[in-house]
Amino acid sequence: MTTNPRSGADILDLAPVMPVVVVSDAETAVPLARALVAGGLPGIEVTLRTPAALDAIGRIAAEVPEAVVGAGTVVTTEQASAAAGAGARFLVSPGCTDGLVSAMADTGLPFLPGVGTVSEAMALLERGVSEMKFFPAEAAGGAAFLKSLAGPLPQVRFCPTGGITAASASTYLALPNVGCVGGSWLTSSELVSAGDWDRITGLAREAAAL
Repeated sequence: MTTNPRSGADILDLAPVMPVVVVSDAETAVPLARALVAGGLPGIEVTLRTPAALDAIGRIAAEVPEAVVGAGTVVTTEQASAAAGAGARFLVSPGCTDGLVSAMADTGLPFLPGVGTVSEAMALLERGVSEMKFFPAEAAGGAAFLKSLAGPLPQVRFCPTGGITAASASTYLALPNVGCVGGSWLTSSELVSAGDWDRITGLAREAAAL
């Protein structure tokens, strides 16, 4: 059984790639999680973009104990609370506001608030937060932007997400301020719909080796 993450740093250290998963049918959640864990990726971010998301988080938490399931695309205080109640073990947001950061902290769960600018990162540092999601990574400046932040903000570590592929992941992972990358290429809707769990396990194995 995987240890519960206690901090943002623990989330970043789960594996080099954090699968970012959109679950449309909660019935697929458990086999999908098992496929990712079998490939060496225990951390799974289930995005709150579908009505099935909270049910999927609950099922994974209950039936795949070796997985570390979190909720992504947390954009409201209500979602933070609901995700915690469903069994999420960490929270991830695409951006950050004072109210949302406070709500995520109030759940007691570790979290990665999203940033896209230097000022947002500095504002979170003032609140004692040093692990963050960088989103949308490719559109917001990519690896070059993060590399430029390592000098003035060396204490910040990121999980860049958004537009990252199997080919570009290693460029991000080579940076000293990147703990892991978020990737949706591991669980495409085509593979999930087809129930091709073996292929997902293979992709996860390749990602875990980055």
